[in-house]
Amino acid sequence: MPPSKNNRTISQEAFEGLVKENIEDLDMDPNEALEDAIQTLTLQGVDLSGIVTCIPGVTSLKDNPVIQTLDLLTQVASRLVRLSDDQKANVIDTDVDLDEIIGLLDKLYDLCSVEGSGYSSIAARNGGLELVTSICYALSIGYQQERPLVSALKTISSLLIDVQSTEAFRQGGGPKIVTDILNRYSQDINVLDSGFAVVAAAATGNEVVKELFVELKVDELLIRIMKGQSKGKSQSLYEALRVLLTPDDNRVLASQVYGYARRFAQIGIAEALVDALCEGISSPSLVSASIAMKAIAVNEEICRSIAECGGIDALLQCIDDSGEQNNKGVARASCSLLCKLAGSDANKNAIIQKGGLDKLIKLASRFSEDPSVLQEIMSIICTLSLRSPENAARAIEAGAGDFAIQAMQQFPAASQMQKQSCLMIRNLVVRNPENRTILLSNGIEKIIRKAKENHGSCKDAATAALRDLGLDDYNS
Repeated sequence: MPPSKNNRTISQEAFEGLVKENIEDLDMDPNEALEDAIQTLTLQGVDLSGIVTCIPGVTSLKDNPVIQTLDLLTQVASRLVRLSDDQKANVIDTDVDLDEIIGLLDKLYDLCSVEGSGYSSIAARNGGLELVTSICYALSIGYQQERPLVSALKTISSLLIDVQSTEAFRQGGGPKIVTDILNRYSQDINVLDSGFAVVAAAATGNEVVKELFVELKVDELLIRIMKGQSKGKSQSLYEALRVLLTPDDNRVLASQVYGYARRFAQIGIAEALVDALCEGISSPSLVSASIAMKAIAVNEEICRSIAECGGIDALLQCIDDSGEQNNKGVARASCSLLCKLAGSDANKNAIIQKGGLDKLIKLASRFSEDPSVLQEIMSIICTLSLRSPENAARAIEAGAGDFAIQAMQQFPAASQMQKQSCLMIRNLVVRNPENRTILLSNGIEKIIRKAKENHGSCKDAATAALRDLGLDDYNS
């Protein structure tokens, strides 16, 4: 469940008191009293996520399956060994039934995975995150078995649903617990996958948690795993890397993630990601690795280093393969990353010299029915043509003009693609008068004006394109 936009909250006791008041003081039917309480509080802007909507005297908090499962887990947790850092990890309680723990954790995970149920919020609000994190810690040091640990980590990730829960995780020492587990089980792909899913969920939208993971040297852990026996096997590893390098916490004015990206690149993570790309389209982690590499490529130096270790060659091969195998996901991710790398002037030339334009136009013909892929291709050609009349001329020779006209005519309702096409056209013509003549003779003016008229988001880009096409009435 996504975080609520409401800022006001209410306790479980206060909610039940309001329902009881409706029944006793206003003589409402119990169901009517419950519905009235929900409607009244919602209209007042109260956040009801995590509230068990029960009727006092008819149903209770204890009837909720999440609360029941948490109660049982609490009983089990009380029997788990509690070890401090200086105690022996082989001191365990032999009476603990690990199968019982796995069953309860899996049940809680399944409940919290029910879309729209609100069960994740209920569990988090009633101490579920702290409870499962403590169980995870005890399991990791006292019961060195994969299955219960994986169940605990999966359940933690399902409870990290908003800033409140990620803050609770941070305050409970969650980042260190999970990092220690990942270091201890760095050869176990199932633990790695579930553990990095926790890292990704905990760091989403929380700058402080990102910082904690970096302080715990998660970058060194990542590079060790990416170069070890488990390389390429954990998709959640790449997702964790992407989240750690994404400035998504709107509470801070200046994110530190760009510094983290440079730090990660310095120890060789960019090169390790290129290795993942070189595994090709058959790799299940290819899209995730591409998205993670885009987060790493934050400056000219890193973009060049990626190209120098074979990143552009690998991407162009992925683009070819995605077209041949009709893999839209790989096509979009590869094009998006190539566009980021093309921000480097040296990389622009490399992409052109390696036949990148022809490969892109060929890909456009393969995915001529998918505007989302066409939009990504337009973004690359736009970037390649920026401040480069030579590249703009080559793009027209490769067929970029015809591609733009056909796509805009075929998908008049695809506003983002229409906008990107206008931006591409502008770069193709702004320094190339000969390109203006070619495009205008093929009817591009009418198509751009139609996009400008139909889509408010296209107005500025279309106006700029019309102006740089040399038209006097570009503002009309």
